[in-house]
Amino acid sequence: MTPLLKTEGLTVTFGGLNANDGVDLIVEAGSFVGLIGPNGAGKTTFIDAITGYVPTSSGTANFDGHDLSVLKPHKRSQLGLVRTFQSLELFEDLSVRDNLLVAAHPVRWYTLVLDILHLRQQTPEVDARVDWALEVVGLSEQADVLPTDLSHGQRKLVGVARALAPQPKLVLLDEPAAGLDTAESSALGDHLRGLLNHDITVFLVDHDMGLVLSICDYIYVMDFGQIIAAGTPTEIRSNPDVRAVYLGEETGEAQTRYAEELHDLTGSEDER
Repeated sequence: MTPLLKTEGLTVTFGGLNANDGVDLIVEAGSFVGLIGPNGAGKTTFIDAITGYVPTSSGTANFDGHDLSVLKPHKRSQLGLVRTFQSLELFEDLSVRDNLLVAAHPVRWYTLVLDILHLRQQTPEVDARVDWALEVVGLSEQADVLPTDLSHGQRKLVGVARALAPQPKLVLLDEPAAGLDTAESSALGDHLRGLLNHDITVFLVDHDMGLVLSICDYIYVMDFGQIIAAGTPTEIRSNPDVRAVYLGEETGEAQTRYAEELHDLTGSEDER
């Protein structure tokens, strides 16, 4: 069976530094895959590359039988490949429900005309998708609230729900548990795991090791832009290379220098 997502030798270069260096990675349909690694390891850059927000220098990426290199970000999204962002990009003057409606409604060539004429574009199907996404993340009661009236953790959940609203084939979650307390993170994990029952494959990047190890079927570990380990949660827990990355003092110091150098090259505060 052909994997839903497959990269071979994927490389992203900023200046003379490889933020992703020959990444080989597979996500099977119906699986829950995690990607972990220290700050600056290249995890967010990988998501950016897959979704078309940064160009790749070499290698290939295929999604559901399509070569991603020839597709712009919105075309990748239309294929069912969606993502969340570490930074909260919510429409603060729209309700939570309306934030989701923006993402849930399919964009057609005539959408602009309908907008100009102020014609209603909602359908029962779109409304159902929004209601479902809100229920998945536990925000049904906050549907009519403005994002500014929510806690930081709830705002993060709105971002997750907005990605789920189009009911994609694969959702790439970039640090969805950031800002959540232990109880919220655990509840989110339960909700996310349930996505597999809705034919949505999940690719999770997060620093919450407890969350990743408890809900993922398979985990990749990235360091200095390279995959250094891959396996089941049990295999990852006992992998000496993974322990060195997270516990080794020398590795930690080198990782900090790597992250600072990459920050200077990209001029971005986002984790790469």
